[in-house]
Amino acid sequence: MINQWIRKFKPAYELYNFFKHDQLKHNVSKYQKYGIQKKYYSSVSSADFVGLDSPPNIHDRLNTKDTLPKLDAFQKLSPLRQEELLSWSDDGYVILKGFFSSDRIAEINEEVDRLDQNGQAQWVGNKMMFAIHYSDIILGVSADPKLMHIIDLLMGKRMELFQSINFLTGSEQRTHSDSVHMSTFPYGNIIAAWIALEPTNANNGPLHYYPGSHKLPYVVNRDYGNAGSPLFLGDKPYSVYEDKIASILTEHNYERKLLFAEPGDVLLWHSNLLHGGEPHHDNAKTRKSLVTHYYAEDAICFHEITQRPTLKRKLDFPK
Repeated sequence: MINQWIRKFKPAYELYNFFKHDQLKHNVSKYQKYGIQKKYYSSVSSADFVGLDSPPNIHDRLNTKDTLPKLDAFQKLSPLRQEELLSWSDDGYVILKGFFSSDRIAEINEEVDRLDQNGQAQWVGNKMMFAIHYSDIILGVSADPKLMHIIDLLMGKRMELFQSINFLTGSEQRTHSDSVHMSTFPYGNIIAAWIALEPTNANNGPLHYYPGSHKLPYVVNRDYGNAGSPLFLGDKPYSVYEDKIASILTEHNYERKLLFAEPGDVLLWHSNLLHGGEPHHDNAKTRKSLVTHYYAEDAICFHEITQRPTLKRKLDFPK
C-alpha cells in the first residue's frame, strides 16, 4: 500500500528526476519555445498543453501521395520502396517487405541468444528492454541508415532513436495507441518500427491494426478520468484506458487487419495508429521480433500515463 502511494506521489519521482539533468535537459529549450514554465524534472502531461496550438507534421496535414514524389530523397529509393511509402498519410502505417536480409536477421537472433546466455539481457517478462544500450548489433539495426532515411521522409523531419524492445513471443496486448505511453508535444512526433525476426501466422500472436485510425483524436488521461491532481497521478487502472479505446472503435467502422510477416519485413506505424497483439495459441513456439521507437528531435517528450518527462540516455554508436 505504501509503495503504491509513493508511485502515485509526483514529488517522489520529481526528486528522482532532479538528479537526471543530463537525460532530461532535452525538453528545456522546447518548454521555453512554447512558453511553458516548467523545470526539467517536473511532472508533465497533456494538461500542460491545453489551449496551445499543436501544429501537425507535414504528412498529417498533406498527403504522402502528393508530397513524397516531389522529393529527391524519395526518387533515390527503389520503385518497390516508393510504392510502399505512398499510403502513409491515408493508412497510418507502411510495410517494407524484405527490408533486412536473412543474414542480418540471423545475426540479430544470434545476438539475442548470446545476450541471454551471458546474463547481459535486461528482461521484463518476455521483453528484452533497451538492448541498444548494450549491444552494437541491436543498435546498428535499430539505427540502420536506410531505415532512418525512410523514417525521416515519412515524418518530414529529423528523428532520433529512443528505445528498443526485443520480444520472444507476441505481446497479446489489447488495442492501444503508442501516444499514451510515449508522448510528445506537438502531438504525433513518435514513429515505431516492428521488425519480424521469425514468420508470423494466426497461431503465434500476430499484430493487429486499424488502417486510418491514426486520424482519430488523441486519447489522453483526462479522456478516461485519469488526470489526477497537482500532487498525485490518476488512479485508473490501464484496463480503463483499453476499454476507452474499445468503445471508440465501436463508434467507427475501421477494418481490423492482421500482419502475417516474414523475417526481415518491417512495419512502420504512426504514433496514434490503434494496434495490438493477437493471442499466442502455440506456447511451444516463439514469435521473435524487434520493436523500436523514435522521437522527433524538435518535440517535447514525455509519458502521458505516468506524467513523467522522457529520460533520454546517450547512445554510444560503434566507431
